[in-house]
Amino acid sequence: MKISVITPRFAIAGVPLAQIRFARAFADKGHEVDLVVGYVDPLYKFPYVDNVKVHLWRQPKVRRMMPGLIRYLRAEKPDVVFSAEDHLNSVVLLAAIVSGSKAKISCSSRVTPFDTYSSVMFTKRWFLKQLMRAVMWRADALTCVSKEMVEQYWRVFDSPPHVCVYNIVDDRYSQLRMMETVEHEWLMLKDWPVLVAAGRLAPWKGFVDLIRAMKELSHRKQTRLVILGDGPQRTELEALITELDLTDVVKLQGYVENPLKFFAHADVFVLSSHVEGLPNVLVEAMMCGCTPVSTDCPTGPREVLQNGKYGYLVPMHDPVAMAAAIERALENPIPKELLAEAVRPFEESAVIAKHFEVLGLAGQQRADGVSS
Repeated sequence: MKISVITPRFAIAGVPLAQIRFARAFADKGHEVDLVVGYVDPLYKFPYVDNVKVHLWRQPKVRRMMPGLIRYLRAEKPDVVFSAEDHLNSVVLLAAIVSGSKAKISCSSRVTPFDTYSSVMFTKRWFLKQLMRAVMWRADALTCVSKEMVEQYWRVFDSPPHVCVYNIVDDRYSQLRMMETVEHEWLMLKDWPVLVAAGRLAPWKGFVDLIRAMKELSHRKQTRLVILGDGPQRTELEALITELDLTDVVKLQGYVENPLKFFAHADVFVLSSHVEGLPNVLVEAMMCGCTPVSTDCPTGPREVLQNGKYGYLVPMHDPVAMAAAIERALENPIPKELLAEAVRPFEESAVIAKHFEVLGLAGQQRADGVSS
């Protein structure tokens, strides 16, 4: 089959990285795969993807992808299209209707609909809601990356057909990347336990709470924290680290090409977010054998950690509780066999099989007809 995977923008973030893994997985199974990217953030270089035809467009606005998508669907005639993120999903569905495409289309939602749609008339999010209502019929599958998010869509729309299908997190490429050598003094020396966190340095990621938790923890235990990622809050976080006298304890590492090797050498991974879709980074850390501590934010962490079976859950906006949970995680790490059990639903073969089942294509995961 010819399969198209579409994403609006490439940056070092959960959605585009998940879509690249998705495209690579289909190619590995022998399908002809296109990866369509609306825009590449100039801060990053787009990676090479084996056996995938990559279409890099220069459309920073999703709505401006419409003419290109119409031309693409008419010219390339894919059998199946996988789209991610609600703004793009609505444009892809409209383009399919206008172009007369016969492709089966699967649209995945990655963030809470409460942040995407609105019932306040004539607002931008209200217009998007009306558009999605109008084109939803064209989707062969509407999926969400967490079960809690599915419930949210049922509250926003009237009896929508959304179902939960996870992202691919565990694949052969990730397994290779987690075995790479990490050249970071704290992780190589390991004279103190090392925590790691990762994400865009932005308010909703809760790094202020995490840094304050490190101050609380420093009164009782010697630990260090490496935060991977960059973003608009960097200056504020640097000032807080200095103010709390944590410059020898907390390091803002900035962008790293391969966070998995950091996870594989750390003791605890901390997710401090106030909101998520389903945090791929949490699953990645668990895949690498890193004990997780996470806020109980909507949506995803409680589902991934199975109410605390596979890690430690703490309330949002509570540095004291977070510090206590980190201390417990260091004293009682989650066994690696339990972490491996938690990651199985995110393995490549399981996710692809679920997508094909939802699309009514069960048994066609491989182009060569061999069952996976």
